Amino acid sequence: MFYVKLNDDGSVDRYPYTLTDLRRSQPNVSFPAQISDETAADFGVYPVTPAEQPAPDHTLNFDRIAVLRDGTWFEEWTSTPATAEEIAERTASESQSVRYQRNELLSESDWTQLTDSPLDADDKAAWALYRETLRMIPQQTGFPWNVTWPPIPGS
Repeated sequence: MFYVKLNDDGSVDRYPYTLTDLRRSQPNVSFPAQISDETAADFGVYPVTPAEQPAPDHTLNFDRIAVLRDGTWFEEWTSTPATAEEIAERTASESQSVRYQRNELLSESDWTQLTDSPLDADDKAAWALYRETLRMIPQQTGFPWNVTWPPIPGS
């Protein structure tokens, strides 16, 4: 569970905040094993009702904030457009991740193309097509964000 830490004037000092943060910020206070909301409030720390995190979007930056409504703290997510540099960096990272996953699948299926493979000719051809489809993933429209992975032969 997350909390919000307030300044003396009631403005938000820090969010998200945890009870571990509270313990660390008050090294001379002996807290009970379970810190109650009332005890936390004595130190300007209040529970926040969480909100569902938005779906990832490489073109947006998300920040969460704590908002007080009718005496209760709620989490809200805000978004701002990502810069061209952030989008390029995220795309490069995702491309690398997808290629790594693709290379792992190719490596795991290398055995299917060996001359002493136990597969018959039809199964070997199905695996060869699977491997070729894997190699073509970077050419898919929408790569690296929208990848269609080929089905594993025989599954």
